[in-house]
Amino acid sequence: MGDLRTAAREAWLYTLPLIEVATTRARGQALGHRMGAFTHVRSLANHRHRAVTTPNNDTLYSTAQVDLSEGPVTITLPAAGERYLSLAFMDAYTNNFAILGTRTTGSDGGTFRLVGPRESVEGGPVIRSPTDHVWALARILVDGPHDLEAAREVQAGISMQAPASEAPGPFANRAAPWAEYFASAAALLAANPPPITDLALLRRIAPLGLMEGFDPARFSPADAAEIEAGIAEAKEAACRGGLGGSEFIQGWSYPGPRLGDFDQDYEFRASVALSGLAALPPAEATYVRGEGDLPGNLYDGTKAWRLHFPADAPLPVNSFWSLSLYEATDDGQFFFTDNPLGRYAIGDRTPDLQRNADGSLDIWMGHEAPGPEREANWLPAPAGPFALFMRAYLPKPELLDGRYRLPPVTPA
Repeated sequence: MGDLRTAAREAWLYTLPLIEVATTRARGQALGHRMGAFTHVRSLANHRHRAVTTPNNDTLYSTAQVDLSEGPVTITLPAAGERYLSLAFMDAYTNNFAILGTRTTGSDGGTFRLVGPRESVEGGPVIRSPTDHVWALARILVDGPHDLEAAREVQAGISMQAPASEAPGPFANRAAPWAEYFASAAALLAANPPPITDLALLRRIAPLGLMEGFDPARFSPADAAEIEAGIAEAKEAACRGGLGGSEFIQGWSYPGPRLGDFDQDYEFRASVALSGLAALPPAEATYVRGEGDLPGNLYDGTKAWRLHFPADAPLPVNSFWSLSLYEATDDGQFFFTDNPLGRYAIGDRTPDLQRNADGSLDIWMGHEAPGPEREANWLPAPAGPFALFMRAYLPKPELLDGRYRLPPVTPA
């Protein structure tokens, strides 16, 4: 049957994004989300929001799952003015194949048609998806509690008109036994055929039979052991990855150039599906992860930490930046942690942020409060491991090309 261990490793990594999107869709369905319609999340994410890993606390989300096999979909975006807005369209493999909004289509809004890979259409503007299953995810900037109602008004103008459709599934999740996992992966591959540019990979995983009707009964116990070993290797590789390369520069790991549109970098795509599902491409939002003092690039929350921005070296963005702090789960995902301030991120829009007399900025992190004079700039941490992610929305060229680097996080 060929090298089943290697085939299983590659196949698990290749199909993990399909499984993660299907899991996200099922969670939404359980909450009453309808296919072909936006669900507007009307509050900012906090420690109770655990549907999608690594959420942000800066924007309202609007989310929709679409099945284009039923026909085209019409999308309407409102005018957003100076407010940051993006609407990302991800195919079933989590590639951002189109983004509407501030950076690309401007602030005036508009109406757009979203069509499937085989749909014949005339007129425009038209967005063609590589797969029938699409995840649309909008982000609308909130400039603090005083701005929430105004942001909700913009959010309410995002709408979708789609043919009626039922959510596919159910499908197994990533923790399912190998036979259930690959049966679901085969069904998702059939519903969303891979591009021809993935043919080499598909030939390497052919011993599993995912493209010809998966039949776990044809594998012996010895075969099953090889498959399980390959999956174990794949899980370790996915947890080892992240949003960027393994290199850290001044204590920060910068995103890989293929983030959000992965081409043939299947292992990177799987790592992002696990630790940063629905990440935007760097030109839209640059995600930078801090290198902690603990294994897995985590920080020790029982220690005090400081991030110092010199007055003459602010983070170069055309929109806004935000530093988020997360607790880590055992399976490599990240969520906000409960804390006495109800604060999950600090950024250039944080109310009452205090700058030093020379114009520089200090951000303090740790479980213990740093004192009343520093509390406005304190990002509370759990009494245990935590992760740091910096988001820079609409980064300037010097951040994208590496001329600017973040200052290191140091013990306070």
